[in-house]
Amino acid sequence: MRNRANTEVNAGSMADIAFLLLIFFLVTTTIETDAGIDRLLPRIDDTSTIVVRQRNILTVNINNSGALLVEEELLPLEELKDVVIAFLDNGGDGSCDYCKGNREETSSDNPNIAIVSLRSDRQTAYADYIAVQNEITAGYNTLRNREAQRLFGSDYTALEQDYLNPQTGPLQKEQLKAQILQIQELFPLNLSEAETASE
Repeated sequence: MRNRANTEVNAGSMADIAFLLLIFFLVTTTIETDAGIDRLLPRIDDTSTIVVRQRNILTVNINNSGALLVEEELLPLEELKDVVIAFLDNGGDGSCDYCKGNREETSSDNPNIAIVSLRSDRQTAYADYIAVQNEITAGYNTLRNREAQRLFGSDYTALEQDYLNPQTGPLQKEQLKAQILQIQELFPLNLSEAETASE
């Protein structure tokens, strides 16, 4: 009887190669992560209570249909930025020498103690919530840009971009960081976020 040649392919080494390729791709692949919204959350053990006058709080409510209530009045989203600017820049008690607002006694005393209180319904669409957040942040950035132009001749947003640029040198980063912190002290982001209690 004549011996036939074995026609089977040895697949053992193919499994080893596939396994090695899998490990190679897992080790060398970088996974993009979303940055999210940059907010500083309070510490859990912080039980101190702060008394704030009502005129230093701007209440912004978003209901489940996306309607925006600012100080209990219906307001289009496009006008929110201007309301936030007027509230923060009011300088009602005269202690803010860089504020250019109307100095109304019914609005905020100083941007350092002015708080924007954002409340949303549990059923609020995420897109509506982010749109309102963007308008509030745009109000802060407008005032910060104004002060950065006055003090440093550059927009606040440009200072942040230069600071985050990997090509910026360490000495320039230190200078930019000091400038950014100085502007943030003039208009600190005092944003309180809570969910509206549902009945």
